Amino acid sequence: MPQSFFLVTLVVDDYDRAKAFYCDALGFDCLADEAQPEGKRWVVVRPKGEEGAALLLAQAASNSQRAAIGNQTGGRVGFFLKTDDFARDHAAMKAKRVRFLEEPRHEVYGTVAVFADPYGNTWDLIQHSS
Repeated sequence: MPQSFFLVTLVVDDYDRAKAFYCDALGFDCLADEAQPEGKRWVVVRPKGEEGAALLLAQAASNSQRAAIGNQTGGRVGFFLKTDDFARDHAAMKAKRVRFLEEPRHEVYGTVAVFADPYGNTWDLIQHSS
């Protein structure tokens, strides 16, 4: 039976703040924003035009969850955003004030730069070599 990842949880401090970053600054589509019991919401975002995995933005509901915000991968780059046009997306993200932690660099596998979300989670923006 074929399997695939379709949803990954990202713990955030506030649904609206996280949704604004991912949808406005990164240009993701909001696939769902539905009220749930006890003040929770089911907020799912995914890169525009993609069919792959999406992020479930989950507002922290306990002290241990709040402690994980921004450090879900122990300080390593934990998320990888693939693009077909690095220069276009890098410029658009910088114009939206996305915080890049380094200048773009060219590696044997492609062009890459690390950026941070508002919580400190680190991401690679990457365009693979042809």
